[in-house]
Amino acid sequence: MFCPRPSLWLHPGIRVCFVSWQRVHKFACLQKATALPQKKAQSLLYPFSALEAYLDRSVDRTPFQLFHPSLEDMVKAEKLFCSTQSHRIDYYASAERMDHAPLLKSPEVCFIGRSNVGKSSLIKSLFSLTPELDVRVSKTPGHTKKMNFFRVGRAFTVVDMPGYGHRAPTDFVDMVEPYLHTRKNLVRTFLLVDGSVGLQKADMIALEMCEEMRRPYVIVLTKIDKGGTGTLLTNLMDLQDVVRTQTSSCFPQPLLVSSLHFWGIYLLRCFIAHVTGSIRLTDTSPS
Repeated sequence: MFCPRPSLWLHPGIRVCFVSWQRVHKFACLQKATALPQKKAQSLLYPFSALEAYLDRSVDRTPFQLFHPSLEDMVKAEKLFCSTQSHRIDYYASAERMDHAPLLKSPEVCFIGRSNVGKSSLIKSLFSLTPELDVRVSKTPGHTKKMNFFRVGRAFTVVDMPGYGHRAPTDFVDMVEPYLHTRKNLVRTFLLVDGSVGLQKADMIALEMCEEMRRPYVIVLTKIDKGGTGTLLTNLMDLQDVVRTQTSSCFPQPLLVSSLHFWGIYLLRCFIAHVTGSIRLTDTSPS
């Protein structure tokens, strides 16, 4: 079974990634999303759009819409997450310490977050168009004990870092801090926060660590399908207040995702492709 033909949303001449549908999320391919009614498709592509109606008119929407790529840009990004003979996506190496990390020249992005925040599930969703890639997801918090490096062709590398907090590796700080501080080709750190519970004490410590490094990072709000709209909005606004008042290196816009329903995954793929210099965006302003 394959992704359907391009919908009328896409301009003529734009090619999409076709992939075998075995063991793949039903919305892994962007074409599945664009085949939905427009309101549902909009929520998949731009999750914040589903929350706008619940916000007071006095709330400034600008910080939530700074990165708003076109559908065509998302298509370009999607291709990068689809493995081909000339563009291989594979697991490359693991490392317990910085001096064991592989020396790679391509731009890197890394994912850090509290144990059980859904980090491995999110990375698996990003690579769902390459189902043969083994991204292990465990129901047991703290499953990831090493830094795991996944190469995306010659374009960039994705690094899955161990979780902090519950059942974190005893040498977590010795492993993660040197990486964030010295990795020359690291272009963006993604700090994951559970949207159903909001910022926790361990998250604030991680945020302070990112601030001390003075390297650009982005907060990704995971599990936005859980806890209800009211809880999500409260946690989102509390987070936004912290970003506005206590950070200087954090991208002002949090990215909202649900690995279960695939909300925001296309946007995150596009953001990664953008910050690694893998694609050139046509437009990032809301339509």
